[in-house]
Amino acid sequence: MLYLGDKHIRAIGLHWGELVDSMEAAVRIIDSGDYAQPIKPYLRYRNPANRIIAMPAYVGGAVQTAGIKWIASFPGNIDAGLPRAHSVTLLNNAETGIPYAMLNTPLPSAARTAAVSGLLIRHYLAAQGAERRLKLGIIGFGPVGRLHYDMCCQLFGERLENVYVYDIRGCELDFTGADNDLRSRTRLASSWQQLYTECDLIITCTVSNQRYIDIPPAAGSLLLDVSLRDYTPAALSGINAVIVDDWEEVCRENTDIELLHIERGLSKAQTRSLSDVVCRGALAAFASTEPVLFCPMGMAVFDMAAADYFVERAIALGIGLQVK
Repeated sequence: MLYLGDKHIRAIGLHWGELVDSMEAAVRIIDSGDYAQPIKPYLRYRNPANRIIAMPAYVGGAVQTAGIKWIASFPGNIDAGLPRAHSVTLLNNAETGIPYAMLNTPLPSAARTAAVSGLLIRHYLAAQGAERRLKLGIIGFGPVGRLHYDMCCQLFGERLENVYVYDIRGCELDFTGADNDLRSRTRLASSWQQLYTECDLIITCTVSNQRYIDIPPAAGSLLLDVSLRDYTPAALSGINAVIVDDWEEVCRENTDIELLHIERGLSKAQTRSLSDVVCRGALAAFASTEPVLFCPMGMAVFDMAAADYFVERAIALGIGLQVK
């Protein structure tokens, strides 16, 4: 079995274009039906804010792997100076079931999240046209927020007018992946309200335990609700363009989508899936002034595809430990 630890993953590096391509290929496999992904269970005990999630999936197509990610999310770790999330991923041969790789996946897991966001932004900009420019705002600048900054700077830097960052705990700007010009256009916002009113591409990457965004989005805004529990229903009730990665996954566990479903009657039929966006150009149906909301619960298929990508890169580069 091949083992990839954090130092191996960092030696491979985060090549955002390739990672987004991997997520796009996974979406097309999902759309073909050649996959299996049961609803992920949540293990909770003692403190209900903590959870350990089992995420199994089979990915067909050119990937041909099965596996599981076991991810712990303990928000209180941040106050103790520890990472919030920890995870491992195990891959099995799709034909024999034999395990062939194990990855320590906090970084791949967070990078997968950013790559899925990158995939949505890629198709959003394609639908908007070559002239569209965005003002990027990231609320929450922990590991996931910093990876989103890195990804957006590397892939979409030429389409960004300005960047604002806000974290309730305070933050230092991490300029990894940003050229000098983009650094000069990156600002620390004084509040989420300032960021929200200044920007039209807003990415929430928080661990907030209460909803705080109570202002409807401006016309033409793209909201990437990565942390899933930041918006009040009143702020989102006027949005007609709602994109989800998987309705059955995301409409539960107190997400903003579930709250819209319960309080405002949002139904699956009123949303579009990421497959609709990637495979059928669903974003082109909305006017350029229409706010777009993307709520990704996180799909195990994407984690298996990302793990397979890192394993292939590791084998090509001769990186990793062979464990017997």
